[in-house]
Amino acid sequence: MPRWNSHQLQGIAAALLSAVVLGLSPVFGKQAISAGTPWLTVVTFRTVAAAGLLWVMYLAVPGLRKFIYIYPVGLIGSLTAGLINGLGSLLYYNSLGRLDASLAQLIYMMYPLFLTLLARLDGYTISRLTLFRLFMALTAVYFLVGMGTAQADGLGVLFMILSSLTFALHLLVNQRMLLDMPAPTVALYTLTAMAVTVLVAYVGSGLPALPPTPLAWEAVGLLTFCTLISRLMLFMGMKRLGGVQAALINLNELLVAVVGATLLLGERLTGLQWLGAVLLGLSVLLIARERSLGLPQQPTPWLQILTARLTDTPIPTPPKPAPPVKPPAPKPRE
Repeated sequence: MPRWNSHQLQGIAAALLSAVVLGLSPVFGKQAISAGTPWLTVVTFRTVAAAGLLWVMYLAVPGLRKFIYIYPVGLIGSLTAGLINGLGSLLYYNSLGRLDASLAQLIYMMYPLFLTLLARLDGYTISRLTLFRLFMALTAVYFLVGMGTAQADGLGVLFMILSSLTFALHLLVNQRMLLDMPAPTVALYTLTAMAVTVLVAYVGSGLPALPPTPLAWEAVGLLTFCTLISRLMLFMGMKRLGGVQAALINLNELLVAVVGATLLLGERLTGLQWLGAVLLGLSVLLIARERSLGLPQQPTPWLQILTARLTDTPIPTPPKPAPPVKPPAPKPRE
């Protein structure tokens, strides 16, 4: 079993915390929508408020001000990722208003599969164990959510598939950014771009109604807190583990969502859902057997590519990881 260093342990802890708060997000979002809040109001208020709180925190805390600095290429990349995820958020909450929550969450949890395929195209090596863990996790997702008997809305299914794909694509773009920048910087500008994207949609739709009740405002507030914490922890986990490993750990958000729905919405787990919970837990525990944890085959950072283009020099090739050194065989006793 490989030994984890403190860098990898921090990534695992951050990814697990991100999974917890992300799992609570659909519960609070559903509460707000069920309380009469338009879906566009929910996604706009939670994103804009989270981005505003992050800017206030960075400006107010002297130790965080250094994370505001960003170079031009990093800014363009982070804003691009935020735009992609902002559009995906609009698709997600629109679909959530059309589909049962269980079916919607099942479709959305396809994003690790999309991310794995996209990362492979970007040059990352995907181990057989990672693929097996992905298969286990997706099987667990199917058992945890379950398929309802109601006829699904075709447009809602399409929107949720596109939302899942955009989330995976934005993770891949941010994975590139995290090669050159700290996670708090990527989180700040990605979330800011998301806020601008959904705000434009909100204003363009004629300013839908505000949350009508104190319960709805409370749900939106809790959703905002989850959005803020999840973004910071998600990118921190990605920087230390890579996007695919962090996404696999983040599949536990579905387990948290099921438990949250049980406690807050009165739902109950079935036998198949408990089986899914066990499979999901085993998928995460198998991370201990990953030989290349935290050491993905990284592509050339975009900053180096830009510098090479501007200075007309060859693009540097990332160094290959050194092969493991075998310990010397013990000498036979004379």
